[in-house]
Amino acid sequence: MSEIHGFEVTAIGGETFSLDRYRGRPLLIVNVASRCGMTPQYAGLEALYRKFKDRGLVVLGFPCNQFGGQEPGSAQEIEEFCRQKYDITFPMFMKIDVNGSHAHPLFRFLKSQKKGLLGTEAIKWNFTKFLVDEQGTVIARFGPRETPEQLEPQIERVLKS
Repeated sequence: MSEIHGFEVTAIGGETFSLDRYRGRPLLIVNVASRCGMTPQYAGLEALYRKFKDRGLVVLGFPCNQFGGQEPGSAQEIEEFCRQKYDITFPMFMKIDVNGSHAHPLFRFLKSQKKGLLGTEAIKWNFTKFLVDEQGTVIARFGPRETPEQLEPQIERVLKS
């Protein structure tokens, strides 16, 4: 697939739908985990979502257990953790793989559009972030150490374009 809005995703509640639902809106797509040293980034992601959602930004969280087994829970456990610990209101999805032969097609696409450090496609850890503009173009990739707060200038630029 060559267009992000054609990918099918499954919400954490079980509903499957096309990302076409978000056409015309900038997206911040993140692989997340609840038992990671970077899990507190959930708070920053939620803050970005609340700050910019009225201007169109949607944060999409995709739990992944590929890095140190740091997302072992069921969909219900993940959803409950996110709601209780971080009051997450942005869309969350079913647990997926982001690397390897079982990687979700969405993440294969994202990685092919924006390579990581030294040109590698592989995602190195939880909380890798992809910024997509309202036309569906992947415009930036951010590593796990880049906090949601550090992304604000790039998000502002996307929202003004």
